[in-house]
Amino acid sequence: MKKILLLAAAAIMGMSAANAQVEFGAKVGFDLTNYWGEDVSHTLQPNYQAGLVMEYHAAPKFSVAPEVVFAAQGGKSDNFTFHANYVNVPVMLKYYVSPAFSIDFGPQVGFNVYSKVTPKDQDALDLGDMTNTVDFGLGLGATYNLTNNAFIQARYTMGLTKVYKDQSVDVMGYKLTTDNKAKNGNIQISFGMKF
Repeated sequence: MKKILLLAAAAIMGMSAANAQVEFGAKVGFDLTNYWGEDVSHTLQPNYQAGLVMEYHAAPKFSVAPEVVFAAQGGKSDNFTFHANYVNVPVMLKYYVSPAFSIDFGPQVGFNVYSKVTPKDQDALDLGDMTNTVDFGLGLGATYNLTNNAFIQARYTMGLTKVYKDQSVDVMGYKLTTDNKAKNGNIQISFGMKF
């Protein structure tokens, strides 16, 4: 009986995969990033992103779109500019309002690969030991398909975990405290192509 159920499940999944459309592509984009949270006052900082996308059309109006994206992130305060690069893996659930336009929502996990701070009028200093290596967030946005292959996206990703560990250090005469619960915020505008 178990073998029959497994065979039936495999057959259904195989038929679903055969009928579903899977697309691959790449995207690049302009980001405005900052830190947000309790007692955090950072201004938006221009940054960039680039990565690979995949979209699995599970139903006529629904698809799942995982991505692997390199993103330069960070924030800027009066005395410091923070630079934190991540490899982000969002998994967006897409609802197609029309054949060309979707509303996108989903979780994201990010892996920190670079973390530095630049004090005002000074050289950059490494913050790798003070930075949490994993960042969890949620994304909400939209995708518009310009053609069958080209698309544009707008998305806001809100970090849910703290960027830095609770520490305090002196940096070139400035007191830098990372116990302020700063989290990533990222406004993204992207252009992509599907192959």
